[in-house]
Amino acid sequence: MIYPENIGENLSIDQLSLSKGELYTFVTNKKGRGKKNTLVAVIKGTKSQDIIDVLNKIPLDKRKSVKEITLDMANNMQLAARMSFPESNLVTDRFHVVKLVMEALQHQRIKLRWDAIEKENQAIKQAKELGTKYIPITLENDDTPKQLLARSRYIIAKKENQWTTNQKIRAALLFKNYPLLHQAYKHTLEFRNIYEQTSKEIAKDQIINWIEQTKRLKLNDFNTAANSLKYHLETILNFFIKRHTNANAESFNSKIKLFRANQRGVVDVKFFLFRMEKLFA
Repeated sequence: MIYPENIGENLSIDQLSLSKGELYTFVTNKKGRGKKNTLVAVIKGTKSQDIIDVLNKIPLDKRKSVKEITLDMANNMQLAARMSFPESNLVTDRFHVVKLVMEALQHQRIKLRWDAIEKENQAIKQAKELGTKYIPITLENDDTPKQLLARSRYIIAKKENQWTTNQKIRAALLFKNYPLLHQAYKHTLEFRNIYEQTSKEIAKDQIINWIEQTKRLKLNDFNTAANSLKYHLETILNFFIKRHTNANAESFNSKIKLFRANQRGVVDVKFFLFRMEKLFA
């Protein structure tokens, strides 16, 4: 489904499942603000060539009028956007970049938690073999190590000034017992602070320095994130030109999910798309 009349200078590309996990690619106009004239195209699947074939049906002069496209870090979406909108700048969404680094931090916490669970299992096994009662190790706030790591999930996802009193106590214990996790947390905050910059050149230097620092600190969980940043550096830095995000596409996705939930799921996909057309195109 294509609506060339809804095309604008600033577009977003994202994917969403409509029924039974089947993904569709949505191209939306930021100016539409999730209302009428928002929908530019709906394409079944996420294969770059399929997306290109559909979008190329839009006249070239209209496609050349697009100046900026925000999207996630998926290579197929970037290829489709480059081939279909030759005059546009691609902007990797800030949320997806920060999420990648945050997932590296959470991965380190999860690994430590599994280690704590294994140590506890070994201690229980040893106690049984000796015929004694196992008494778990508890910290100052009565958390066991595995509980401390499990309950710190949302603590390390927030900045220090957002912690409650109880969270500050738990964070102090967490970082005291797991200094490497503390180092990883501070490293994550340094990356998040880069997005406070307004200069593209300064942001570029800071991201490159952050990648180099990742290698120096030997934070193995962050190596994958650092490599992804290096490969997508150009489109990540385009954010600092106008500071546009993919928030409107995520908001549009939420509307579709709510619409889908109100209909108790999607039985007839074609009719569902027809209704979407009347609402958003």
